[in-house]
Amino acid sequence: MKALFDQISFECSRNVTKAYSTSFASAVRMLAPSIRQDIYNIYAFVRFADEIVDTFHDYDKEALFGFFEDDLQKALDNKISLNPVLNSFQTTVHKYAIPKSMIDAFMKSMKQDLYKKEYTTFDEYSDYIYGSADVVGLMCLKVFVKGNDAKYEELKHSAMRLGSAFQKVNFLRDLKADFEELNRTYFPNTDLTCLNEETKQQIITEIEADFEAGFKGILKLPMEAKFGVYTAYVYYKKLLSKLKKTPSLEIKNTRIRVPDYEKVGLLANCYLKYHLNLL
Repeated sequence: MKALFDQISFECSRNVTKAYSTSFASAVRMLAPSIRQDIYNIYAFVRFADEIVDTFHDYDKEALFGFFEDDLQKALDNKISLNPVLNSFQTTVHKYAIPKSMIDAFMKSMKQDLYKKEYTTFDEYSDYIYGSADVVGLMCLKVFVKGNDAKYEELKHSAMRLGSAFQKVNFLRDLKADFEELNRTYFPNTDLTCLNEETKQQIITEIEADFEAGFKGILKLPMEAKFGVYTAYVYYKKLLSKLKKTPSLEIKNTRIRVPDYEKVGLLANCYLKYHLNLL
């Protein structure tokens, strides 16, 4: 009854996505049913790894991450895992031939969060973002293009830039928690104890350039994926807009969010544009 176990695993990945990110879960529901589950599978895997290094403060994070890493390798080798999230993820990895190099890059960045607290050079910063965000965008792109290698190569750069934009928005939104609770600083050469408007604007300009490059790829996505990815893009753009209008001192002291009623409005606007072929 492997099929039943797989179904239970898929339900677990869906529940993980919905529990940890209502915004992302809403965007995933805008994808075609044929690819929706595989994106849940990728997100749940990413989320579990991230939770180990970010929130399990009362446990030996390094040991837990090592156990997770070992279980991941066994899941990929054996094409099954008794960890439902890893069982779901390995299914998607094999289904779309997601390269092991992408998974390794992601795990490398997550492992850095166990011990690295500051990124002082642009190369360090870029390497971390590649592993923590860009490759996640590439994994999703593998699903979106369904094995079309030419389409994948065409959209690869845009997918990476969009992944970078999402991650950098998260960094800016989570400045307070990352700095005060986790003692981490991701933006290079940035003193968060005295973040000013000029520094904030430099960061936002960098993110806006990523969004611009990412949007060009959204327009070329297959129909099954375009609406869902565009919905996520609009949500993060709205979040960036709020961060742009928020004084730097306030960003350091609070977590900016998009209220639920605004999310509903954004979704309705995305739906209208998509169905009127305005994308």
